[in-house]
Amino acid sequence: MADKIVPIDWSKTTQSRDYRGTGSFATFMIVGPVCFFLGILFASFPYDFPLLWTSDPVPASYLDQLETHLRFIHQSPPLIARLLNIMCGIGFFGFFIKLFRPSEANVLFDGASLVLYTIGVGVYIANIVKGMRTVSAGIWHEPDFDGVVHDGPLTGQVVLGREESLKVLSASNTILALVLVGVLVLQAGQWYAERKEADENEEVDRQAKEKKGKKTQ
Repeated sequence: MADKIVPIDWSKTTQSRDYRGTGSFATFMIVGPVCFFLGILFASFPYDFPLLWTSDPVPASYLDQLETHLRFIHQSPPLIARLLNIMCGIGFFGFFIKLFRPSEANVLFDGASLVLYTIGVGVYIANIVKGMRTVSAGIWHEPDFDGVVHDGPLTGQVVLGREESLKVLSASNTILALVLVGVLVLQAGQWYAERKEADENEEVDRQAKEKKGKKTQ
C-alpha cells in the first residue's frame, strides 16, 4: 500500500550513500521546527495548567489575564506570523527531501512523522488560530452574546462560553504538543533502527572475516 502512494526505492538501504537518514540535514530541518513549536507550547503551559490540570475553580481575573495574553499574541506584528509559517514550511520541506526516492525506512518513519506533522498543522489552524481569532474579536463581551450561539461567517456557528472556549484552546495546545512529541519519537526510532542495523552489519562482517581467517589457516 505504501509503495503505491510513495514509490519505494528498494535498492536503497541505510548503508547507501544517497540514503537520507537521521544524520542528514533534512532531519535537522524537521527536528528544529518541531522543537521550536514545542518550546512555544511549553511557554504557554503555565497558562494552560489551571484550566486543564487542576480541579480548583478558575477565577474571573485569571480568565481576563489569559484573554489579554492570547489577544496580545494574536495581534502581534505580521512578522511573527510569517516566521511561524516559515518554520512550519521548513519542516514540510525537510519531509519532502527525505521522502524523495525514499527507502523503506524513510517511508515507515518519515511517512508516519509527516502524517503526525500534518495533523499538528491541522489542529493549529482549525482550533488554535480559530480560538485566538475568537479571543481577539471579543465575542464574549458583546451585549447580544448569550453564551452559546453566535451568527458568524457560518450561520448558526456554535461559540462556547469564555471559560469553555479557553479550555478547548488549552486542550488543543496539549494535543499539538503530544503530536509533535510523536514526531520526535518516530525520528528517534529511525535513529535507533539505523544504529541497530549498523551494529548487525558490523557483526556479520566480523564473523565473515573470522571464517575467512580460519579457512586461510
